[in-house]
Amino acid sequence: MSTIRIASRYAKSLIDLAIERGELEEVAQDMLKVQELAKNKDLRLLIKSPIVNADKKLDVFEAIFKPSLGKTSYAFMEIIVKKGRESFLIDILNAFAKQYKSIKKISSVKLTTAEVMEDDALEALKKKLLASEATKEDIEFEVAVDPAIIGGFQIKLDDKLYDASVASKLEKLKKEFTKNEYIKGY
Repeated sequence: MSTIRIASRYAKSLIDLAIERGELEEVAQDMLKVQELAKNKDLRLLIKSPIVNADKKLDVFEAIFKPSLGKTSYAFMEIIVKKGRESFLIDILNAFAKQYKSIKKISSVKLTTAEVMEDDALEALKKKLLASEATKEDIEFEVAVDPAIIGGFQIKLDDKLYDASVASKLEKLKKEFTKNEYIKGY
């Protein structure tokens, strides 16, 4: 079975259980904590290691996660380790976040500009995105600055990219000039 399929099924199971128990928000916050902790290189290596047995991993998980997670979230982490699926944890967390956003009707938007954008311009952009059919009812907004795009902006909405940067326009012009059909090749 593929990694995406496994991760999606475990994430769906956790979401369904959390909804059934009325703990969706608490479990979502717990999964964010686990995602932050999983950024630690040593923890990721432990999770993926086939050499470390499940009992040792459970001891480590108990020490790290039990004090900070709710009962449902920690029980889920135990099940993952006992079923030998801990190597899929990062993928499960990503699938959970995606499914949670879908349930809550949240669109992820990443805006990249060449310079820092003013707050009133950001608010106007948010309003336009919410008014458009492209976004859902709520927006999770992330702003980044990348001088390499020279000017303009890039908007990544869920899995789509709208590129209105000067750098991309210059690249398109460069491609047009290199395949100039008016000059005969010799």
